[in-house]
Amino acid sequence: MKWLSETYFRLRGWVIVGSVPDDPKFLIVAYPHTSNWDFFVLLAIVGHFGLDVRFLAKRGLFVGPFGWLLHRWGAIPVEDGVGSPVATLVEAFERADRLILALAPEGTRAGGSAWRSGFWRIADAADVPVLMGFVDRETKRMGFGPALKVDGDAARWIEQARVFYEDKRGLKPQNRGPLELGR
Repeated sequence: MKWLSETYFRLRGWVIVGSVPDDPKFLIVAYPHTSNWDFFVLLAIVGHFGLDVRFLAKRGLFVGPFGWLLHRWGAIPVEDGVGSPVATLVEAFERADRLILALAPEGTRAGGSAWRSGFWRIADAADVPVLMGFVDRETKRMGFGPALKVDGDAARWIEQARVFYEDKRGLKPQNRGPLELGR
């Protein structure tokens, strides 16, 4: 599926850019999250870089053969709106020798939502860098930007992210949410 996604986007004129950190553990922020197609963008990018990435998906999606596929692609089931997986994911980072976790901090494909702070709290507590993942329909570019270290200063961190993402619009620019750290 990663190969299929990458081939599809390449044939449509898209370019994958960037690089990944040498760290064995890091978190990828996927922004802007504006379309259901963003999942296939993620598959193309991680396939291009040969990454074994884990991501969160609603538990209700894990039914029948689709559930098997989600597990195969690296999905971790979570209950939507039930508790916070932050402590569980911090513990997973601490136990693992290698772990790459991709999260969409907007938490929705509809615009208007501030970033959920869970990704930042995970990265801060687990002491892992956050790699800026992106897709931009206007330039037909997708990939990775800088890996920003989380050091406890949320305001400074989010300002660095805002500067990087300023010109990234997503697949459906009208659905791009504000780049601000919420709850």
